Amino acid sequence: MSVQVLIAGGGIGGLAAALALTRGGHRVRLFEQAPQWGELGAGVQLGPNATRLFADWGLATRLKDIAAAPCQVTVRRMKDGAALARMRLGETMRARYGAPYFTVHRGDLHALLLQAARSAGAALQLDRRIAQVEASAESVQVRFEAGEPAEGEVLVGADGVWSRVREQLLHDGMALPTGHLAYRAMVPQTGLPATLRSRDVAVWLGAKAHVVAYPVRRGEWLNVVAFIEGERPGAAQDWDQQAHSPELLAGLGRVAPDLAALVQAPSAWRLWSLHDRPPLQGAAQMARGRVALLGDAAHPMLPYLAQGAAMALEDAAELATAMKSLQRPGDGAAAALQAYAQRRWARCARVQRRARRNGAIFHAMGPVRWSRDLSLRLLGERLLDVPWLYEGGAG
Repeated sequence: MSVQVLIAGGGIGGLAAALALTRGGHRVRLFEQAPQWGELGAGVQLGPNATRLFADWGLATRLKDIAAAPCQVTVRRMKDGAALARMRLGETMRARYGAPYFTVHRGDLHALLLQAARSAGAALQLDRRIAQVEASAESVQVRFEAGEPAEGEVLVGADGVWSRVREQLLHDGMALPTGHLAYRAMVPQTGLPATLRSRDVAVWLGAKAHVVAYPVRRGEWLNVVAFIEGERPGAAQDWDQQAHSPELLAGLGRVAPDLAALVQAPSAWRLWSLHDRPPLQGAAQMARGRVALLGDAAHPMLPYLAQGAAMALEDAAELATAMKSLQRPGDGAAAALQAYAQRRWARCARVQRRARRNGAIFHAMGPVRWSRDLSLRLLGERLLDVPWLYEGGAG
């Protein structure tokens, strides 16, 4: 049965939900608060659990056209660049999990989903910031700060870590600062010395810090992200700020010469203060009545498992699957959303917990760091691979 679905938020999760639900036969209206389309940020890693969804949506070729396909992950010690472990990607990942491991520019991924959602028939509107949500047993109404209200049978809150929908649904306060900062930059590979260019994913682990670099845009650009424990002054939501290489190098401490050169290569850095929430405790935190949450609105997480975008994409796919079983627009809509939440919350909570755990391991000091490095040398790929994650579907 086709129902009217309202979606708050036009990021990766919201557009994926619009695409999947429209493909499922539902009438979708998406509202984005920004005055124009776009996606801040730099790179996104998409493991097999995410890339196989694009095949389901008929977008596998288009995703491949905008992505890079790294051959391996190499983990190194930050202070001297010594290799600790490697994990094969490329054909090994495809053979093991039935789908590729890609790295993409966030803006390219957003543009792909935007075009696909439009082509599927979703109605997409800009400059519509939510002021109030009113849900009843029969419908959901959304009022905006400007413009006419919208009414539908289901509302999906995909409006990010500062979700207005979550605020009115759960009344559980703001996302919390983690004490971690992310410095992000993009560099054209042609502008780098040959020794700094890369087709692969590289990770350097240090004391209370680590750096990740990988190719995007078919390998033409290198995405570099440095994570440091520290507080950034300013308002919590003023999260996109200008930064500079000297302050980043000072925060990293002692680093290998090649890594120091890579950090100094970008002409500009952007700085994010990372926020998250405690891991989900139950399905009621993802859906109540005719309102469901998706992506960062439901389960913001540290980026230390590279699964933030993937979890939002999985949410979108599972939501569409749950809505397929809808037989009637009455209580059936709420039941479909509850089925979605029941299928998703435990997996998302597990990823949230693992991301936090990885942060502690990546930034370890003293005996914990020595134990980590020894384990990486001895176990290598067996320690880096995450079968329960990459094998898992949307549920």
